[in-house]
Amino acid sequence: MNRAQNAPSLPKLSPNLGLKSRNTFGFEVCAEQAYEITDAAQIPELMQAIAAQNLPWRVLGGGSNVVLPSTLPGATLLMNITAQEIVSADEKETRIAVGAGVNWHEFVIWSLQHDLPGLENLALIPGTVGAAPIQNIGAYGVEIAQYVNSIEAFDTQSQTFVTLANADCQFAYRDSYFKHHPNRFIVTKVIFSIPKAWQARTHYADLAKHFSTGPSAQAIFDAVCAIRSQKLPNPKVIGNAGSFFQNPIVPNEQYETLLSKHPGLVSYPDAPGTRKLAAGWLIDQCGFKGQRMGEVGVYENQALVLVNHGGGTAQDILGLAKCIQDKVRNDFGVSLQIEPNVY
Repeated sequence: MNRAQNAPSLPKLSPNLGLKSRNTFGFEVCAEQAYEITDAAQIPELMQAIAAQNLPWRVLGGGSNVVLPSTLPGATLLMNITAQEIVSADEKETRIAVGAGVNWHEFVIWSLQHDLPGLENLALIPGTVGAAPIQNIGAYGVEIAQYVNSIEAFDTQSQTFVTLANADCQFAYRDSYFKHHPNRFIVTKVIFSIPKAWQARTHYADLAKHFSTGPSAQAIFDAVCAIRSQKLPNPKVIGNAGSFFQNPIVPNEQYETLLSKHPGLVSYPDAPGTRKLAAGWLIDQCGFKGQRMGEVGVYENQALVLVNHGGGTAQDILGLAKCIQDKVRNDFGVSLQIEPNVY
């Protein structure tokens, strides 16, 4: 049966809606047209209307990984599809279906409450479940790609609902098929596979020092929350989008050359033949940590985080980012890629 045949009425239009509370930088942003999506069945007719008017559009979840301009033209779809449930379980794994509008951190808490460990290293990452696979969120040696079974989405190209298996998503470091096909898919639900066999992942130094013996999943969750709270500012207190730059990946030859010049270089293992550099360390070495440029700046406790001190704009943040990119490229010969989506 075509899901659109039983679709509820079109979501209510909110003209000139302020979105300061829906972007964690806290920028003053106004959407020309905003629609709250609470059911996937609302999407087909709405997208037909948007296409008929040839409007630009985008989907906004928690606004934790975006840099928004003062005005968002066209239509903004506010993703509020919620609900999470266990759909199957056997001796090997448990599968969970989660709405795209569910808060990611709250889902991690829910999974532990239901004795489904595995996602604890990804605690306190801001944003929604629907946005998480698009950027393949990761932290402390774990990526969401390791747990995604499939993704349900509306394909705006074929105007149909589709299901993409894990392999179809082409996950890579902070990357996915969705990133390379922007505005094609509207993620509505993510199906997770949580293995019954669980093993603690605490090899990252910041995490390992918290434990002398094998920790529980809850203990790892608590430690990750404590570490992130110390390093990253609360967006409700000071505007930010978390890590603003990806950790650059370089060939081993370039890594060895850099290490010979900078013995303190912080890096992590990556795929064979490459090494992942700590972008925060590079930025810190360039002297940006704690620096301010007008109403924006670099967080004093973590150079990887750019912040809005209260009256900043997207233009201000991007100007600061360019200064950082230019300096890191000049001093280290390394290019930093911006993590958030820039509209």
